[in-house]
Amino acid sequence: MPTMMDVSPPRLRRALAASLAVRRWADDVAGAAPFASLDELLAVAAEAATTLTPAEVDEALAAHPRIGERPAGASTAHELSRREQASADADDAGLADAIAAGNAAYEARFGRVFLIRAAGRTRAEILAELRRRLTLDDAAELAIVGEQLREIALLRLGAQLGESAPSEEPA
Repeated sequence: MPTMMDVSPPRLRRALAASLAVRRWADDVAGAAPFASLDELLAVAAEAATTLTPAEVDEALAAHPRIGERPAGASTAHELSRREQASADADDAGLADAIAAGNAAYEARFGRVFLIRAAGRTRAEILAELRRRLTLDDAAELAIVGEQLREIALLRLGAQLGESAPSEEPA
């Protein structure tokens, strides 16, 4: 693993912002820098994300597109989201319609967009989990959303700052 000592503060801030759009979390993680390794950074990031408040969950969700909708922006977060939502069955119109209906039901039920770590999951798996989570109570679902945000954040940090990531991004 490369040492994180070489990651500039601005690059770290950009990576954090693209990973989880929660200012307190980004401040907590950046404030613990420099990191000896990517593993150390991910451990600090995971710990800081275990304490997301309901307001912070809302803050983070504001930056996430609906599952099944292609993010239109050109930011790093949008590009990461596009990659995460790519799957072999992404072009299945029947699944797309079912996910859109599930998204609407979820938003009516919980008052926020449905969030799931899409990386490594098929649309069929996402739809099954969406339907299961519609049956949960508010507190259980909020806890799952926090876990999913944490998983997404760690995957995104690793993708941006891991061994295969470019050493610097343009400003």
